[in-house]
Order: sequence, then C-alpha cells, then structure tokens
Amino acid sequence: MTSVRIVRIGILLAGMCACLARPSVADVQDAGSFFRQNCSACHTIGGGHIIGPDLQGVTKRKDRAWLVKFLQSPKAMIDSGDPYAGQLVQDAPGHMVMPTVPGMNPDLANALLDYIEGGTASAKPQAAGPAISDRPFTVADVALGQQLFLGERPFENGGPACVSCHTLGTISGLGGGRLGPDLTNVFDRLGGRQGLGAWLSTPPTPTMQSVFGKHALQPEEIFPLLAVIDDANARSQPANQSSILKFFAFGFGGTLVGLALLQIAWRGRIQSVRRSVVRTHARGAQ
Repeated sequence: MTSVRIVRIGILLAGMCACLARPSVADVQDAGSFFRQNCSACHTIGGGHIIGPDLQGVTKRKDRAWLVKFLQSPKAMIDSGDPYAGQLVQDAPGHMVMPTVPGMNPDLANALLDYIEGGTASAKPQAAGPAISDRPFTVADVALGQQLFLGERPFENGGPACVSCHTLGTISGLGGGRLGPDLTNVFDRLGGRQGLGAWLSTPPTPTMQSVFGKHALQPEEIFPLLAVIDDANARSQPANQSSILKFFAFGFGGTLVGLALLQIAWRGRIQSVRRSVVRTHARGAQ
C-alpha cells in the first residue's frame, strides 16, 4: 500500500471520527424539538427565569464537560456535593431538584448545548416560555378551574381530569387522587403563574408527558386551572389524611351493609332448604 493511499485513508477516518464526535445539523434540529418538549417548562433561552435559570450564556458560566455530566444526572451531581449544582437547588423555587430527563446521553446533551448556543442558522432557540396573562384571577376563573380540575367540564383535547391523580386542600368529600402530588401549594413552589403555567403548558415529567403529550392543555384551560390552584394555595392547607380515612370508613361501612342485606336475603332460603331436607329425612324414616 502506497504512502499516499495510507494518508488518504487516515484523512477519511479522521473526518468520520469528527462527524461522529460532533452532533450534525439534523441532531441540533432534533434537539430543538426535544428542548421545547422537555425543557421549556422550566427554562428559557434569553427569556428570563421561570422555574430554572435562563440558559442563555450557560456554556460561558460552566464548561461543557460539567454541563454534559449534569444534564445526564442532575441529582447525582447535587448529591456529590458540587457547590454550583447545590446553588442551583438553593435558587430554585421550593428548592426543586431538576429531574433526570429520559433518553439523555452525551450526544443529546452536546446537541442541546449547541442548540442553546444557537450555533447553526437552522436552530433558532425559543427565547421565552408561554405567555400567561397577568390579569387578576376572578371568581368565574376559579369556578371554571374547579370544573376542569374535577372533570365536570372535559378538556378540549381529551386529557384526563386533574382529580384523577391529584388533590387540593379545597376539595371536599373524599378528596382527589393520590397517584400524583398534592397541588395545594404548588403555585408557590413553582414560582407563581408563569412557572406553573409553563409547567402545565409542556409538562416535563415522564408520567405527565405520557398522559398529556398528545392531549395538550389549551391556554384558555391553563389560566382557570392556575386560578383554582392559586385559590387553594391562599385558602387551604394541603389535604390531610382525613379523606383517605373517610374512603376506608365508607368502604368498611358499605361492606357491613352489604353483608347484612345478603344475610336477610338468604336467611329465608336457608330455612326453606333446611325444612325440605328434614321432611325428606322424616319420610324416609317412616
């Protein structure tokens, strides 16, 4: 093999390695969609703080190797005692810890960072989160929000009612679902209407994405939901265990009533069967 051919093969291999090591334009475009679906609920790029920090210039605040590692496992970085990661938690509303994003790997993390930097003409970062009106909540907003929360009024895109998985301190009776967290104080924990509104617009958690990924809430639905959650935040403490105790009490009581009704219904049948057996035995004895 000639030296010229060896050099050409070496250049070709180097070019292939460079392409594999660096995300392509298509990767960055995919990263834009990924950012809007998974990151925009908590972050903007030049649009200001929501729940998490504004990411504009983040690659100048921390080096890329640290950012790639953090994106793959935020909690591991925080638990390791990293001071910058710890400060991010201290600055977050309610000291929230950034969740681990499903599917995150070094290639995707690098593509996201390229997208955030706006390094290609085809990947224009989205500057701000969803616009949420700053007008005061009204009694009508709260009433509509309660109807939506309880499922008395269905969501336009067919999503399940909030009460299926969540509860509020203002819900009477047996309360709401317990599969998800109590939302009574989430308005403050997520930084008010902008933070919570962004979260409801594009829920970043895997469970919420699986439920609302194809059933997104409409802006005219998000605003009244914010109103009813803010109302619960102002008027109530988180739902206590009394609703669960009521549920078990009703269940136990219903079981006892059912057994009593069965006893009444079957008592005559048992006696009639017993009489028939006694008569048959008496005839046989004669």
